[in-house]
Amino acid sequence: MLIRYHGHSEFLLETEGGLRLLTDPFNETVPYPYRETRADIVTVSHDHFDHSCLAKVKGSPRVLRGTGSHSPAPGLSVTGYPSFHDDRHGAQRGANTIFMIEAEGLRIVHLGDLGALPDESVTQALRGADLLLLPVGGTYTLNAEQAARYARLIAPAVIIPMHYRDGSRGFQNIESIDTFLSASAPLTPSRQPLLRITGEDIGQAPRLVVLDVDQDAST
Repeated sequence: MLIRYHGHSEFLLETEGGLRLLTDPFNETVPYPYRETRADIVTVSHDHFDHSCLAKVKGSPRVLRGTGSHSPAPGLSVTGYPSFHDDRHGAQRGANTIFMIEAEGLRIVHLGDLGALPDESVTQALRGADLLLLPVGGTYTLNAEQAARYARLIAPAVIIPMHYRDGSRGFQNIESIDTFLSASAPLTPSRQPLLRITGEDIGQAPRLVVLDVDQDAST
């Protein structure tokens, strides 16, 4: 599987067979490069402007929202788990869906804009995931310290941070990626342009991967 990072909470996952899944597409107001992207499936953790811009998605994708089990394509299953966008049970920013994406022997968890720890039953379901796509910037999500603690609780094979500030990129009122990296010590980050991973080699992957923003506008 190939995993590319477009910035904010948007990732493009592509299977060996060419199936393309896009997570939480952001609109043109988010300070990352905006590009149209072809996808077969789109997951939307919540319907805010920076996570649900379907206008940028080329093709006729199947859009997955909310909790429950989905089988959008052969060899792919997606499960949505309930959570909240804030620490007031959704009273401030509403609900958030955590997605578990299973394909090619990999279990990939995208936490969306997780603002508070979910129920223990949800945490148990996520434990031991292969890849954890983790919001770390605070203000709207878990902050760096909370995110680092939750990652240790989930104990994934690979942690990939998202929803942070990196120089002029990302919302300027959230924490920088460096804050999360400090909170994640003694893990040493591996910066990569993209991640190519299989179920067989997950054990050899770095524990903490910071993905560069994909600059290929042809995606």
